[in-house]
Amino acid sequence: MLDFPLWKRISLWAITILVALAALPSIASLSGINLPDALEGPEVNLGLDLAGGSHILLEGDTQAVQRERLETMEESVRQALADAEPEIRIGDVSTANGRLSFMLDDPSELDRAREVLTPLMNGQGLVREWNMAVMDGNRMVLTQTEEGLETAVDDAMEATVDVIRRRIDELGTREPTILRQGDTRIVVQVPGLENPDQLKSLLGETAQLEFKLVDANALPSDVAQGIARPGSEIVPYAEDSGFAGQSEAVRRLGGIRGDSLTGAQQSFDAQTNEPVVSIQFDQEGGRRFATLSTENVGRRFAIILDGAVISAPNFNEPILSGSAQISGGFTTESANELAIQLRSGALQVPLTIIEERTVGPDLGRDSIVAGAVAMGIGSLLVIGLMIATYGRFGVYATIALVFNVLMVLGIMAMMNTTLTLPGIAGFVLTVGAAVDANVLINERIREERRRGRRVVAAVENGYKEASRAIYDANVTNFIAGVLLFLFGSGPVRGFAVVLIIGLFTSVFTAVTLTRMWVAGWLRGKRPSEIHI
Repeated sequence: MLDFPLWKRISLWAITILVALAALPSIASLSGINLPDALEGPEVNLGLDLAGGSHILLEGDTQAVQRERLETMEESVRQALADAEPEIRIGDVSTANGRLSFMLDDPSELDRAREVLTPLMNGQGLVREWNMAVMDGNRMVLTQTEEGLETAVDDAMEATVDVIRRRIDELGTREPTILRQGDTRIVVQVPGLENPDQLKSLLGETAQLEFKLVDANALPSDVAQGIARPGSEIVPYAEDSGFAGQSEAVRRLGGIRGDSLTGAQQSFDAQTNEPVVSIQFDQEGGRRFATLSTENVGRRFAIILDGAVISAPNFNEPILSGSAQISGGFTTESANELAIQLRSGALQVPLTIIEERTVGPDLGRDSIVAGAVAMGIGSLLVIGLMIATYGRFGVYATIALVFNVLMVLGIMAMMNTTLTLPGIAGFVLTVGAAVDANVLINERIREERRRGRRVVAAVENGYKEASRAIYDANVTNFIAGVLLFLFGSGPVRGFAVVLIIGLFTSVFTAVTLTRMWVAGWLRGKRPSEIHI
């Protein structure tokens, strides 16, 4: 137990010093000290309660999910019936009242139409998503089931959380907290964000991109009055498009959505030098865009973002490269924001900001100072008690305590974790827990001496027997910490992170390091008595 060969001592010291040095950039940052560039390294991120930042509560528009599913089903039904051999013709299509209904041109095709459409009723899952009924002998009515809609809303909200996380990461912020609250709400907390308006702008835009053909047969007078021909819809121009107040009639179905994009970057038009957004489609999207542009050379198509037309250029020639440009009077900043939104994907549910709070950094600084004072006072009291009670062994425990705090900070910095106010509470708790192991060891050594064992045997048995209890206690604490991390959120997870890291470092410093130091002292001095 007390045998520490040279290679082992060098390894333990190397690990201890390297991990402790990793804490220096974080300590310097928290203290306001500027380190030379050569000494800069990873730092512990501060949570919202310490660094300040933005807290936003978003609510999803579930009605939009229902409308989108209805439109997707209409397109699927038209495609399925058109692909049938022979084609099944329909007319008088309606999507009123949240249901899809249509008339069969030939009522005798009813059974065949039912057979063609039945596979669409369950979608991709096991839950029945649509109900199909027949009215008046030849009108088919498709209605969304409650279970199917609930599943779709849940899937859309989960996908929206992922999109929000990607968008915020594009901003260069660190460790955002993004959590679902209930069925239709999402909490977003971003520490250290200096420009919350930019965050609100990114989260408030759905970034639903569509390419739809302009209805060339629509009368300008009808478009101005908001009247669309059957199969078309009226879409207003965006405010910053240069055509604010005007509208465009576009074909409702048959376009291409932006969910097939693989990339989007802000760039500049080669001819006008204006900021534009360059986009790239995946293989399927590129094929569909090539088909759309080839079949409609000379016709106009509308680029629609979140229900507003950005521009409506012509297909001058087939676009076969799978890439295109979006222009619309952008600034460099707005083009870059749109590229971020398109890269991260469209929000599956439109979001509305229903609550916003800003946490100032002053409160965070006060919390850090208060936490540091609490930890400092606690540490001094613990150090004084340990040295007064255990003498030399108390000094070893004190040095181990210092290394323990440094190693916790160093590991958190290397793991790029976040320190929250409860995390500081975890630090304070770690101070007490770190010396607890040494108390067990030292008391066990005292017992062994009272039994008459020699110094070396007493120390060896003391470490050996106490280590069992220490490991058992830390295993149970580790399980509790993991459960807190898995099922907790926000500040609770911050506390769990510090707790889990502190368990490993406290065992390493309080047991392994102190044992190495005691073994070195015993080999060098060979005392016949110890005062403990």
